[in-house]
Amino acid sequence: MNRRAGTVFVKVDARQYDAKGNFTYNLGGEKKTAIVGADRVHGFSAAPQVAFIEGAITDAADLDVAAMQALEDGTVTLELANGKTVVLRNAWHASEGNATTEQGEIAVRWEGLSAEELS
Repeated sequence: MNRRAGTVFVKVDARQYDAKGNFTYNLGGEKKTAIVGADRVHGFSAAPQVAFIEGAITDAADLDVAAMQALEDGTVTLELANGKTVVLRNAWHASEGNATTEQGEIAVRWEGLSAEELS
């Protein structure tokens, strides 16, 4: 497959939202940070990162924004144009929930206990 980017689909507990613009995701795992001494690099430390999916959706008359913001233990999927699906498990809504009226845009960020890429 030569397609690498383009259309995405975002779902929360099987309900599809109108994805808008660019989405970002992180599978979590360890973040390694160098430990640098005055004489040389001594090694690294590792700390966990939170797994997340973040972007924007378009508001709709049947979209219950309060219910979306109340999510505490859901499954969020992001289907990418390249054929991958990112699955975020045990997810909660983590953004402020800001919405704009000009474009009907709602910023969203879901964080979770784990995430994985499926092909």
